Amino acid sequence: MRIFDPHIHMTSRTTDDYERMHAAGVRALVEPAFWLGQPRTNVGSFTDYFDALVGWERFRAAQFGITHHCTIALNPKEANDPRCAGVLDVLPRYLAKDGVVAVGEIGFDSMTSAEESAFRRQLALAVEFALPAMVHTPHRDKEGGTRRTLELVEESGIDPGMVVVDHLNELTVAPVDAHGCWMGFSIYPDTKMDPDRMVRILQDRGTDRVLVNSAADWGRSDPLLTRATGDAMLAAGFTDDDVDRVLWRNPVEFFGQSGRLLLDELAGASTASTVDASSTFEGNSVLRGQQVT
Repeated sequence: MRIFDPHIHMTSRTTDDYERMHAAGVRALVEPAFWLGQPRTNVGSFTDYFDALVGWERFRAAQFGITHHCTIALNPKEANDPRCAGVLDVLPRYLAKDGVVAVGEIGFDSMTSAEESAFRRQLALAVEFALPAMVHTPHRDKEGGTRRTLELVEESGIDPGMVVVDHLNELTVAPVDAHGCWMGFSIYPDTKMDPDRMVRILQDRGTDRVLVNSAADWGRSDPLLTRATGDAMLAAGFTDDDVDRVLWRNPVEFFGQSGRLLLDELAGASTASTVDASSTFEGNSVLRGQQVT
């Protein structure tokens, strides 16, 4: 089983996690920029973090045979802090970098006017840079937040097929589906979604335009829940091809729209326990959504 985790915060994880993920079949991932658990107080703290996402974390993942990509944004929670407003001005520098495959996470946390303003501006950046957008839906009033999210996506003019609306549940999947956006589901031990619920949604909805991720941040989470979801799909009667579509081909198709997926090392990484870390920085070909075998 090959796995591309389309949303996982590896900055919060250890090298042991990378080893376990590779053993479970993870060969590629996307790490979105997010809130680190405590307030950042200046723009410089963000640029240091962004530099780590496009540099150090990419190197660290390569040591364990996993290809690392990231998304860059001012996250919704910190969009409320006026000290962080200048982050929006430095985003273009990072959105132009190799390995940055989307603008994200953007969207809502508490549904404030400041969050909406940052959301609008970053959707415009996604259009300007021809990048997909990864949208965070709020933990509170998820239905209302998802509804307003879809309104802003439509107003922005971005192609809905370039947008994944993440952290969905049984109540929010239908409107996102109806708008033509991609549907993201975070599999967690206690909250959001679990493998069995995810299987039921796939049985009802089908496997197209669905991204299944572990999110795995600094809270209680599990970077192997993508694999657990694949196993649950097989146990429920889905085919190996169905699992491959959800856990590999779908994220390749979505993020391949960026023109920046770096997956040419995957043929070797599928069998090797490690890859030459320098190879992730040189000689990578651009993949535009085609299937990798």
